[in-house]
Amino acid sequence: MRRKKILYPAIVVLIILGAYMVVFGFPKNGKLEYEFATIERGTVESTISATGTLSPMTSVEVGTQISGMLDSVFVDYNDRVTAGEVLAVLDTFTLRMAVIDAEANLEKAEAQLENAESQFRRCKTLFERGMISEEEYLQCQISVKSESATLKSADAALARANQNMDYAIIRSPIDGIVISKNVEEGQTVAASLSSPTLFVIAQDLSRMEIHADVDESDIGQVREDQAVRFQVTTYSDKKFVGSVRQVRLEPKTVSNVVTYTVIVEADNSEGLLLPGMTAQLEIITDDRTDVLLVPNKALRFSPSTEIVQEYWQKRQQQFEDNRENRPPARDSVVASNANRPEIDSGTQKKLGSKTGSLVWYLDSSGQLSAAPFKPGLSDGTNTEVIASREVAEGLKVIVASNDNSNSNSSSSSKSSSSSRQGPPGFRPF
Repeated sequence: MRRKKILYPAIVVLIILGAYMVVFGFPKNGKLEYEFATIERGTVESTISATGTLSPMTSVEVGTQISGMLDSVFVDYNDRVTAGEVLAVLDTFTLRMAVIDAEANLEKAEAQLENAESQFRRCKTLFERGMISEEEYLQCQISVKSESATLKSADAALARANQNMDYAIIRSPIDGIVISKNVEEGQTVAASLSSPTLFVIAQDLSRMEIHADVDESDIGQVREDQAVRFQVTTYSDKKFVGSVRQVRLEPKTVSNVVTYTVIVEADNSEGLLLPGMTAQLEIITDDRTDVLLVPNKALRFSPSTEIVQEYWQKRQQQFEDNRENRPPARDSVVASNANRPEIDSGTQKKLGSKTGSLVWYLDSSGQLSAAPFKPGLSDGTNTEVIASREVAEGLKVIVASNDNSNSNSSSSSKSSSSSRQGPPGFRPF
């Protein structure tokens, strides 16, 4: 029983010790070791992420202007059609009867007009001889005008009936592909309030467009003709390319989030992209090619406070030695530099993105040293080097070490602040 009481605490201690070793690493003979990355030339891009839906460049909804039962449907999904091709035909019995009725009314109106004109000619002769009154003569004139109007109305009714017969034959307005079919033979369609959509025809699926929603915080960076990369779920290992064709000024607000629609045009000559697919986009707002790139992990690395203080003390001593050894003619310049007001760490932190960044490396003697540079474009992984006296291609910079004190956020923050402030006379670039 006593052995068990001793054994259990020992096992717990071993488990805790093992977990500590896994998380924080095993001691390496007390020697400080670093992990390095090499400064290389490459390309860096600034991108904006967005989500959009693929759709044809041009699509037409084909409907009907009259009501009736569909007598025949001649096309199906994915059928290629040409402009003027018959897609469907409505039952025309009622429409034919309407045409016959309109023709009869037209003939009746013509006969009535002929009779009215004959009556008018007789009334005119009698009126000239003084055998009828002026009132009777005017009635004959009015009768001719009335029958003439009736004839025009009958003629319009016949034209309308014939047009409805033409509307019963539904034709394709463009060359394209049937991507939607909403009716079948025998179905009744009603066009009393609005034209129902029978078919949707895409003109050309070799070119597609994406309607992307871009957040209001990013829309100011989007311009026409910017390059775009995107992926779709079904081809997750393939990247497609396109370009921004239009930035629409109309805002959309959903759940207090304001977005703007950006139209992206893309090639689909392979036929892989289908209407309705969801695309994940990267809009390339800026890019740099063949520039020095610093890994962002190197920017996040900061030695312990003690190491940083020791380094800056050495740099300060070097500065003092150089100042003492300089010719007298330049003392005034050195003095003016030395008397510049120091920037406190808080102000330096606010100006960090403007004044520059630091990376750490080991010099030729194996001593820890800092290389300042002016940062440029960043893609989240690498940062462009705009100007630097020490950062060069091939330089091995430190990205991590086995010093576990760097994992402490407060310690890292303090050492980071002090590492970027530097001693008097320290020039950033």
